[in-house]
Amino acid sequence: MAEKQAVMEIASVREAIEWQARHAEEAGMPNTARVIRGLLPVVDGDTTVGLRLANWHGLTLRDAMPLRIHGGLHHLLLTGEDKRLEPVYAGLTTDQGQVDDIVVALVEKYDHQLLAWLDGPPQTNEAGRSASLLAGLLWLGQRVPPRFELLEIGASAGINTMMHRFRFDLGGVLRGPPDSPVQLTPEWRGDPPPETNIQIASIRGCDTAPIDLADPVEALRLKSYVWPEARGRMQRVDAAARLAQESPPEVVRMDAMEFVRSALAQPQEEGTTRVLFHSIVWQYLPDFQQEAIENAMAEAGAAASETRALAWLTLETNRETFRHELHARYWPGGEEPVLLGHAHPHGEWVEWLGVG
Repeated sequence: MAEKQAVMEIASVREAIEWQARHAEEAGMPNTARVIRGLLPVVDGDTTVGLRLANWHGLTLRDAMPLRIHGGLHHLLLTGEDKRLEPVYAGLTTDQGQVDDIVVALVEKYDHQLLAWLDGPPQTNEAGRSASLLAGLLWLGQRVPPRFELLEIGASAGINTMMHRFRFDLGGVLRGPPDSPVQLTPEWRGDPPPETNIQIASIRGCDTAPIDLADPVEALRLKSYVWPEARGRMQRVDAAARLAQESPPEVVRMDAMEFVRSALAQPQEEGTTRVLFHSIVWQYLPDFQQEAIENAMAEAGAAASETRALAWLTLETNRETFRHELHARYWPGGEEPVLLGHAHPHGEWVEWLGVG
């Protein structure tokens, strides 16, 4: 357990790259793992990218450093600028030495172009996570007014701020428009969620660097962070892009702390529950922002009432177990977080615990 707790605190660049590669293998993405592992000889080289990796300032895994540069390498293939990784991602080139040579050659040729990918964390926007989040809303709807004002932090391209436009099959519980291009049917483990009738009155989000999903260039950048073997995820990004082109999600450029403070300060409609939600975001926030959001929610929760309730719904990584956990809490009356289930990080399955 202590070893698992220390993973996010790994400072060694080489250890972090190797851990990220193993993590990809365990997730069933061996081809991606080989490309990530191909960064190890880059660290020993004299490219600008290699020097920055070798002298990384910060905690490499908390910063998702290996995934930043991998996104840049994948982008070269997706744009057609350089297709040398195509046989690697297709599983045709499996020798690690050959993969190393390809990765090193790509970094040498596109050194300064790839360097920019290290400036910010990966945008891992994933529609599949909405399955867990919607199940959480169905659970909340039995405890607070089921008319929701939804607020998402770390919304990236705003894919999950369009969840009201997705079609869901949650263990037989059907929600959303049947003709939606985004069809989510995760493997459901355990009892189905409650069949509550809920209404999403509004939904908006924030991100420090939002992606315009309706822009094909920006949508391609988002897909660059998707591991190539995950073809279903690629298809979901394309489907979400079609929805965004019809009507873009509401995502403002703002950090999470300021967004939450601003949103909580707005008047709240009678009979509506205000819900803060996020997925695979919390670990990337600085400690001071986490503390500020917790304090703001506690203060708003103290002022909440049965007709103007507050809730907090999270799908985040447990750093001790590395399982992705769905938690919910609400005010008044449900201040302590309740574990509702576990989920695959990309929504392939949901294990519902059937609490309450």
